[in-house]
Amino acid sequence: MGKCPFCNFKGDSMAKVVLENKHCIYMQFHNHNLKGKGIIIPKKHKETVFELSKEEWQATYDLLQNAKKILDKEFKPDGYNVGWNVGEVGGQSVFHAHLHVTPRYSDEPFKGKGINYWLKSSENTRKSSN
Repeated sequence: MGKCPFCNFKGDSMAKVVLENKHCIYMQFHNHNLKGKGIIIPKKHKETVFELSKEEWQATYDLLQNAKKILDKEFKPDGYNVGWNVGEVGGQSVFHAHLHVTPRYSDEPFKGKGINYWLKSSENTRKSSN
């Protein structure tokens, strides 16, 4: 997967690797508007979360728990959004599975609006049920 930006990721001007285990890495973005925002990525190229092995799921869980400890200590967020985007329609823009770990803060304009806020809006009602 030579063109995949997440395969063999070691860090760059946009993000740094903070945690790593046998199957996954947790990288944190340098200049995100929500301090501490990061993603957990399987080391093996898997296009979506539905392709992960049990070992990769466990490794993702382990990194998520450790990332939360670091984020709680360093940034003291008031909440979190954690989620996967799958497929172009689902919002996936890089086709290498990655779990978004987004600290949330009580002083941000969209506080209290979770992942489903925009999905549930009347503007998102399908034009047909087929």
